[in-house]
Amino acid sequence: MKTFILMSSVNPHTPSPVGVVTAMRDCATTSRGWVDRARQLVPEAEFVAHFALLGSYDFMDIYHAPDEETAAKVAWICCADGTFKVESWTAIPEDRMKELASQLADSIERQAGEKAAP
Repeated sequence: MKTFILMSSVNPHTPSPVGVVTAMRDCATTSRGWVDRARQLVPEAEFVAHFALLGSYDFMDIYHAPDEETAAKVAWICCADGTFKVESWTAIPEDRMKELASQLADSIERQAGEKAAP
C-alpha cells in the first residue's frame, strides 16, 4: 500500500475571528463525516490519522491506498463535501527514500565508470 496525505481547506478566504471560531465549531461536528463516507465508498483506503491544523490548510488526513486512482476517489469525496481546496500528496517512507537514493547513486557511479573506461 502507498501512503497519501490529503491537505484540505474549508474556507476560500481568511474569515473574521468570529467566522474562524464558528467554522471550526461546525467542522468539529462534520469534519469526520466525509472520512466515514470515504471508508464506505472506498473500503480499500485505510485511514491512519486526521489532524486539524494551524496554517494555510485546515485539515490533514493520512491514509494508505493501493494506487493513485484510489487516492483520487478519496480526494473527490472530500471535495464533494464542500471543501474549498484539496491537495493530495504521495508520501515515501524515509527508509525507502534512502534505498532509492542509494540505487540512483550506484547507477550514476556505474555510468561515470563506463564513460571513463577506454
